[in-house]
Amino acid sequence: MRRRRESRGGASTSSSSSSLTGRESLIRLIGKRRRILPSRQSLGFANRAEEGDGGASSRANGAGDCGDEDETGEGNLDMVDCPVCGKKIDGRDDKVNSHLGLKAAHLESKLRVVSPTNLGCMPCKREQLELHAVHSSSHHGCVVAEVVSGKDNAECTTDLNSKTCVQLFTEDVEVADVNGNIGKSMGTPSVLPNITTLDKDCSMGEKSMSTISTLIVGRRFADQVELKQGESIFLLRDPGNVKDSNAIKVLSADSEGAKVLGFLPRELSKHLSPLIEKYDLTFKVQRMLSCKQFISLEMHIVSPIEMSLRHISIHLVLWRKMTSNEKEFIDEWRSVLEVVEDMQTYPPNTTKYQLNFQILVKEVLKNHCHLFTDEEKLFIDCFSSLSDEGQRLFIRLYTRKGPWFRMSEVSYPEIVDCQQAVVALVAKGFFYSVDYKKDPCNADMKEVLDLLTVSELREIMKLTSSKVHRGISSKRRNELITSLLSSYTDGMCPTLPSLVFCRTGTCVRISQTADFLLWRVQRLFFLNGEQDLSAFLMVDLGRVKYPTYNCAISNHLFSSRGELLAYEEAIEVAQLMDQALDANDTEMVMRCIETSDGRLTCDGSQSFHPDAIITFHLFFSAPWVYSKVVTLGVSFLERERRYDDAIRLLKRLLGDISSDGRRGYWTLRLSIDLEHIGHLNESLSVAEEGLLDSWVRAGSRMALQRRVLRLAKPPRRWKIPSFSQSIKRKIKEVHIVGRPLNCDLGMRNRYYGEDGEQCGVEELVLQYYAGEGGGWHGVHTESGIWMTIFGLLMWEIMFADIPDVFHTRFQISPLDLETDNFYIARKSLIESHLERIKGGMAEEILITSWESHFGTSCRGVNWDRFSLPDLRAAVTCVGGSCLASLCLLLAQDFRSWSSGMPDLLLWRFFGEYSGEAKLVEVKGPRDRLSEQQRAWLLLLEDCGFTTEVCKVSPEP
Repeated sequence: MRRRRESRGGASTSSSSSSLTGRESLIRLIGKRRRILPSRQSLGFANRAEEGDGGASSRANGAGDCGDEDETGEGNLDMVDCPVCGKKIDGRDDKVNSHLGLKAAHLESKLRVVSPTNLGCMPCKREQLELHAVHSSSHHGCVVAEVVSGKDNAECTTDLNSKTCVQLFTEDVEVADVNGNIGKSMGTPSVLPNITTLDKDCSMGEKSMSTISTLIVGRRFADQVELKQGESIFLLRDPGNVKDSNAIKVLSADSEGAKVLGFLPRELSKHLSPLIEKYDLTFKVQRMLSCKQFISLEMHIVSPIEMSLRHISIHLVLWRKMTSNEKEFIDEWRSVLEVVEDMQTYPPNTTKYQLNFQILVKEVLKNHCHLFTDEEKLFIDCFSSLSDEGQRLFIRLYTRKGPWFRMSEVSYPEIVDCQQAVVALVAKGFFYSVDYKKDPCNADMKEVLDLLTVSELREIMKLTSSKVHRGISSKRRNELITSLLSSYTDGMCPTLPSLVFCRTGTCVRISQTADFLLWRVQRLFFLNGEQDLSAFLMVDLGRVKYPTYNCAISNHLFSSRGELLAYEEAIEVAQLMDQALDANDTEMVMRCIETSDGRLTCDGSQSFHPDAIITFHLFFSAPWVYSKVVTLGVSFLERERRYDDAIRLLKRLLGDISSDGRRGYWTLRLSIDLEHIGHLNESLSVAEEGLLDSWVRAGSRMALQRRVLRLAKPPRRWKIPSFSQSIKRKIKEVHIVGRPLNCDLGMRNRYYGEDGEQCGVEELVLQYYAGEGGGWHGVHTESGIWMTIFGLLMWEIMFADIPDVFHTRFQISPLDLETDNFYIARKSLIESHLERIKGGMAEEILITSWESHFGTSCRGVNWDRFSLPDLRAAVTCVGGSCLASLCLLLAQDFRSWSSGMPDLLLWRFFGEYSGEAKLVEVKGPRDRLSEQQRAWLLLLEDCGFTTEVCKVSPEP
């Protein structure tokens, strides 16, 4: 818990707070804590002066609605007409400048796309050279081109006949030096040329044509050679490349032999190489050099070494005679065109994290455009108009903790001029900066003081003459900061900002608008708060691999902007609750509980009473989040022994939320709390009514049945419940004796094993069953091995093509896995699959899934903990019938049954292909079965499993 809390930017959680039921669930829902809570004031919580970012603050109803209120929340009546868009805007200078800056940036981005060069220069006529291609019979997939000057394009296409050719044009693009820094390149097109798609409509006689634009990349791995007139060039398949078997080399051949100029981009080679192999493509190549004016100008900017590392932009023009398999070829070529289109949007000189960020923003705006206002979309669009260095600096600092950064300590190898990038980011509203020329607000001053070292703080303390500082000799930074800040707030040390900024220099932080919108973008992209841009990095590094599935989206999770804003406000309340529990702020905890209680059903558009079954869409609704806060609040009130308040909240939850898997827990707690205050009759009635609720399942149902049997005695009830015999069933017990190492209360018991080494109670029991217990093999797993077996056996079912359950490429399970919808939507698939498992195909399915998907992330599957031989042994000994019953149970109600399984899975073979299995729950001297564990043992027994409880007692 401590590690998780620190990673989220908060203090470590106390043991009392972490033990509250629902706390972990709330932490997962919140994910990484937000720096700024924009709706805090509108929610009625005490607000602090948060930001002075020149009108970039955002309210609960949208970060794009800037300028409607001043920093105090009071409306500003001095409005003016915008000369660009004609809208009414705040008349203050900083507000007007911010608004006009957005408009200017938007206009600039449009003009930039139209401009033929980065400098806005008119394109000049370029010298053309034709390279005749000859197919080499000795190298399959190898293209040879001879340079001949003096012919134009039209002439080169007249003698193609029926052969396939590719036409190449090279242009100069941005230049990278040996350290990977990008230099300016004059005359570079701002975007690659357009794509002409291959289709029968663009045929010329018997030929069809497609023009694509790409680059020669990997220049740092190339030989030091420049293309010259009269040279021959090759496009050569490189199947022996250890990093990419689809690689296509670009070679330059002279009298001394071929030299590598670079490679075609990896994604393009991935789709183009199979076509070269399958259709035996041959090429005709043409190259176009930049005019001398631009070449000489570039030589003034970059060194010869830098020039040798630049990407070379090329056109590939495909001519092909129609054949009988033309439709098949067109379908395969279309994948090549899609790759090229992506390359046009994200050129190879983009850094990887910059590319990932652009992909994230683009996909969210494409799929969730209706959730952003025009102002918000305009602000996000401004990001693309920033320079590469500006984009990189923003992303670098956005992913760091912050909130403030000393620019004197910010340095990245791919960003040459950080200061210039900061100026542009501040002008566009992405950064907010302060220095000695600008007086910060009190909140900013406190956060900037956190940037100073202890020695710097003590130095400033000595320079101030405030009486407040006299006699302070503490080395604790918090005390030093508090003392300095109090004197600044009281006006006793007005020179504090200049003293601070003389040491820190200019300080910047992410603006409130940018922080707010980017939080929303990430939340919509990942659909949770735990994943962020680092998920891309883990994939790029090969640390994480996500399953393959189709994202077929027909219904949005948020149908309107109002639903999204309500959900975001609920997340803010949840974070305030989490922070208040960390700080032991009882008053704030109660305010969060009251706010959530009042908003459970306040939004009429978000009905929490579905007619049929609960769907995963409700997991993304404001009432769902508030219900989690209230559930945690119940646990908090019970710890404080405020049972009347807890009972009121539980009745509210049960009354307002009719379809939810947590109804069993709420009903059980209500019955228990009523007994605490002496209302035994009502407690019994609540338990009896709960047993009639179809949403009361698993351990909660078992616990309610046991409560009814205990409370329903004469004269309260005379009739014996029908389930009494079932609930009183005895579970087989085995007793063994162990030699404990420690017997202290509250400590986990350690024992001496049979080999004399120290071990836990589970390892002791495994040793017993392996020896005198009957020669059993096994693992201490609890639910882990069963979740792994379920994931492997049901892999194709989990990732089947079901609409709306996959919204992002970073999912490890469908969104409906924990709902009844999972089984209903796949009923026919599941039933036929379970018949195969029951018929003895389980081991074959397990092996196939393991070999096909090894290392791929999947909910519940632990590739490192369990080996394939152990899994095969377990599946073989358990048997198809029991496995099918268990998989059916998890498919129908994964949420209720995915935890609480017995500690040990044991197996032993009778022969090579048959055996038996046993599940054992281990209990120490002071342990007893939970209701969920008891429910699991009885249910497994009904499914045909052999189960027992092994109790370990210390030696006398």
